[in-house]
Amino acid sequence: MPDSETVDWQDFFGFDQPYDNQADAVESAIQVGRANGYLAMEGPCGTGKTMAALTAGATLVRDGEYDRIVAVTPVKQQLQQFVDDLRTMNAGLEEPLTGISLVGKRDLCPYGREGTFPDDVSTHDRCEDLRENTARLVESDNRSDDRAVASASVGGESEEIWWDPQLGSDLAKHARPDGPGQQTFEDALETAGATSPYRTSQPSAPESMAEGDDTPLYCPFEADWFARNKGSPVDFSVGEGHVVTADDYLPAATERGTCPHRVMGVLLEEADVVVGNYNHLFDPDSRPLLESILDENTFVVVDEAHRLEERVRDLLSKRVGRATLKRARNDCEQLLARARQTAEHKQQVRDCLASHDVPLDAVERARDFYDATLTWLDERVADHLTEEFGPEWRAGNTDVLPDRTLEVPLRDPEAVEEDELTEWAQREGYTGDLWRALPTIGLAVEDAVDELGLTRTPVCTAVGAIMSHWWEADHASYLREVELEHSPADERSAERPWQTQYTAGLVCFECMPGDSLREVFEGLGGGVLMSATLEPLDVFSEVAGLEALRRADRPVVERTYQLPFPVENRASWTVDATPFTAHNRGDPEENRDPDTWNRTRDEYAHVLRTLARSPGNVLIAMPNYREAGWAGDYLADVVEKPVLVDESSANEETERLKQQFFRGEGKVLVTSTRGTLTEGVDYDGEKLHCCAVVGVPLVNIGSPRVRAVRRAYADAFGEDDAFEYALTVPAVRRARQAIGRVIRGVEEVGVRAFVGRRFTAGARHSVHPYLSPGERDEFVRLTPEFLPGQLESFWDEHNRP
Repeated sequence: MPDSETVDWQDFFGFDQPYDNQADAVESAIQVGRANGYLAMEGPCGTGKTMAALTAGATLVRDGEYDRIVAVTPVKQQLQQFVDDLRTMNAGLEEPLTGISLVGKRDLCPYGREGTFPDDVSTHDRCEDLRENTARLVESDNRSDDRAVASASVGGESEEIWWDPQLGSDLAKHARPDGPGQQTFEDALETAGATSPYRTSQPSAPESMAEGDDTPLYCPFEADWFARNKGSPVDFSVGEGHVVTADDYLPAATERGTCPHRVMGVLLEEADVVVGNYNHLFDPDSRPLLESILDENTFVVVDEAHRLEERVRDLLSKRVGRATLKRARNDCEQLLARARQTAEHKQQVRDCLASHDVPLDAVERARDFYDATLTWLDERVADHLTEEFGPEWRAGNTDVLPDRTLEVPLRDPEAVEEDELTEWAQREGYTGDLWRALPTIGLAVEDAVDELGLTRTPVCTAVGAIMSHWWEADHASYLREVELEHSPADERSAERPWQTQYTAGLVCFECMPGDSLREVFEGLGGGVLMSATLEPLDVFSEVAGLEALRRADRPVVERTYQLPFPVENRASWTVDATPFTAHNRGDPEENRDPDTWNRTRDEYAHVLRTLARSPGNVLIAMPNYREAGWAGDYLADVVEKPVLVDESSANEETERLKQQFFRGEGKVLVTSTRGTLTEGVDYDGEKLHCCAVVGVPLVNIGSPRVRAVRRAYADAFGEDDAFEYALTVPAVRRARQAIGRVIRGVEEVGVRAFVGRRFTAGARHSVHPYLSPGERDEFVRLTPEFLPGQLESFWDEHNRP
């Protein structure tokens, strides 16, 4: 191990000089990393958080303290920032750090990318089937002359080779049109600008490798990976600065005929820096890709950490749709139908199940359970809709049903008690022994379906795992629900009238992700969790599991840095208007006519008009999309610039609206503070000159999930802190993220305004204490009547856009 005193972090820093805050961040991260602890860091735009974290991590890796850095972020733009900063760092190093940026399997499969898979099968499922077929074909026992080597180095470790590399090579050659020498041909599979050595159609196994008449489809890209003893023909040299992204390894692997996803897996084992999204670290289904490198030798960097709690809660929550439950039932039924055909078939099925110690009557019991659960679910949905919206929908008049997703909680969200489905199951005799056995039964059924060659893609293993989790998970940390996702469908495909409006599913909702986060961080060596909006840091440390680590003697250090750009370039105000609450403002749909507005809405109309007339581009963030619609309608009549109104819509439409806002002369863009345009979007340069956040963007506090989270937080952190931790702090972070869109560089000039009395110090239910120390010092309180003059004065002192 090198002497840590000989490694200077400035040797790795990618720029001439760090900011003052940046230097402190690097040194704090190194210090806490050497103590196997964590740094929770708030740093606004311009702090240089990404380069600071990478510099600290690189120093620790070259010191020998860690083997690698794993950086995760939920924002694609930030993922690219890690890649860019690592390349900048490497440009100044004689021995650059190797790096890789990860993407999902769907984006890497050449067949899936080019639409050659059947429409009714997902890329992931089809890929898994082809991988299994290929694995069976290359098993060394398939050959009389066993040419398999005893062991090989795979992923840096010695692994016993159960496959025959020559068989893999033979399969890859078989998929080529005219043998191994043919490199170009008319029907070549092409993707990402690269031409593969294989045909567009998926190949079947040659008769010489078939078992009987079975010639299964296989993947030649996968076969080539086996032919290379699970190695990669692509290395880090294909990427700029020894950092590879999918733009590099996808075409390179495709041209060489090796699976790009496997190439990514090989390279990430060897990389000094691995960059991925939250799923790779926190999602139990995606984490296996990185499992082998997630240990005490890994220094982790978690970016946009203010999103951590919400995103991980979504990842850990489990949902199984009605259609999937039905498929699981049919998986079991098809196997049972096979067993009913003849005594010989019954024995075949029993023999297949026996390897899992699963008797045939267990499959029948699982089938009956899934069938009864479907009936229970349909009846529960029907009862709920009738109770809430009347019986008219039963006759096909579904217009009475709301066009939004509905939650049907199966227990009182504010009480720890058993849910309705579990209670029903026990009354019907479906006890915990069955629920816990469902994953094993499902796996046995899937293997039997495969072994018997039945034409089916089973789902019963995955469904069994979710149902087992439903039974086992505690009732304090999880809320069980029926979710009715608004998803209009053709009535011809609906078994019941409500299915023309909704897709039903069972949801086991995770209320308390902090325990799972603690387990993840506990298994790693140390790291940095960072964002522009982490304050209050004591609250963040509690809900993210860091405080539990601190109590277990793992060091946790907290740092908050201020906006580094010139303060004279920005006006920062808290506008002391009547609190903009649902109670005060009334329903926006009933207040479209200015003549009928109440006093609160009239007050805000004048404030919004003043801010919208600010020079240049103005972003106005309302508490929700309904209020954004009201504000947009009003402003369109009273300001001369174009007014754009954002709605909850597809990403493509949101991107179109954003680009329209950026083009040409100044405009007003009205959106929801909880939407996608208020964070993760870089309004740099002349893209934005004023941002106003109106009201505190609390989620619907009457939602069953929100009520359950609040109750779970009361148990964990105390009743006095529950609302603050679960609702207020996340809402204020959303508001701060929106405000942070304005000033993105040293030369930028702009206006920031929190509108509403709750943002001011000392007000009833004030959120002022949840702002950062710098914001509390900098934001100046003023009343609405002084806003026009202050706005005019500020722009008189600066160059108007």
